[in-house]
Amino acid sequence: MGASLSGMSEGSNGSTLGPGLGDIPESCVACVFLYLTPPEICNLARLNRAFRGAASSDLVWQKKLPPNYQDLLSLLPAERWQNLSKKGIFALLSRPVPFDDGNKEIWLDKVSGRVCMSISARAMAITGIEDRRYWNWVPTEESRFHVVAYLQQIWWFEVDGVVRFHFPADIYTLSFRLHLGRFFKRLGRRACSFEHTHGWDIKPVQFELSTSDGQQASCQFCLDEKEHDEINGNHKRGCWIEYKVGEFIVTNSEPETEVRFSMKQIDCTHSKGGLCVDSVYIIPSNLRERRRKGI
Repeated sequence: MGASLSGMSEGSNGSTLGPGLGDIPESCVACVFLYLTPPEICNLARLNRAFRGAASSDLVWQKKLPPNYQDLLSLLPAERWQNLSKKGIFALLSRPVPFDDGNKEIWLDKVSGRVCMSISARAMAITGIEDRRYWNWVPTEESRFHVVAYLQQIWWFEVDGVVRFHFPADIYTLSFRLHLGRFFKRLGRRACSFEHTHGWDIKPVQFELSTSDGQQASCQFCLDEKEHDEINGNHKRGCWIEYKVGEFIVTNSEPETEVRFSMKQIDCTHSKGGLCVDSVYIIPSNLRERRRKGI
C-alpha cells in the first residue's frame, strides 16, 4: 500500500501508472483539506508540490481559525502577526498567548482550533495570601505559570476569580487544578511532604461559577480521603487533580462573556492546610474529556 501511494504521488513526472496524486489540481486538494485537522494537513503536505501548496493556502487555514481570532491577536504586539499568513497565525495562536501581566494564557487547540484558557492563582483573590503564616508562593516547573500558591494552615479558606473575554460560541468546562501536599525534588526525584495536609476530609469544599448572562453551576468535593488504602495509599494526595466546577454555554462572541468562579471552605470549626492551588482551566467540554482520556 505504501509503495502504491508513493508511486501515485509521482503522477505524470516519470510514473508509468498514468495520472496520480501529483496531477490533482492544488485547488481541489485545498477543498479536501477544509475537512481535515491541522496535523493531518501538515502530514499530507509532504506528499508533493500540489499538496504542499494547498497546505499553505489562506483559504484552508481561515477555516481552522475561530471566527473572532482577531480578539486573540489583539493581545499580541502587531509586529508579531501583521505579516503572517493564516497558517502562520494559526501556528502563533496554538502556542500560549499570555495576558493580564502574564497571569492568564489563551491558546488554540492544535487539532480543533478551539479556544482554551488558563488562569494562574496569582490572578485570583485568595483570603490571607499576603500573610506568610498562611500562604507561600512556591516556584515550580509543574505549573505552566511556574509558580503555585501553597497553603500551610488557615481557618477561612476562600479563592475567587473573574475573567472577561470574547469567547467563541461553544460549550466550556471550568475546573480548578489542585494538589494535596507540598512537592519537591530529593536526589533528583520528585517527593511530597504531607506535614501540613489536614482538614480536607472533614467537610467538602464548595465550588461555584457564574456568567454575565445568568448561567450558574456549583458542586462540592472532599479534597482528601478519610480511608487510606494500605496498599495503594491515598489516591488524592501527591498528584495534580482537576476538579470540574461546571459548564457554561457561549452562543456568540459578542458581547464579551464574564465568568466568575470560586472555591471555599469557610466552616471555622476546624483548620485546613497542605494544599497547592495552581490554576483554573476553561476548555471546550469535549476537549477536556479527550485530554483526560489521553486522546
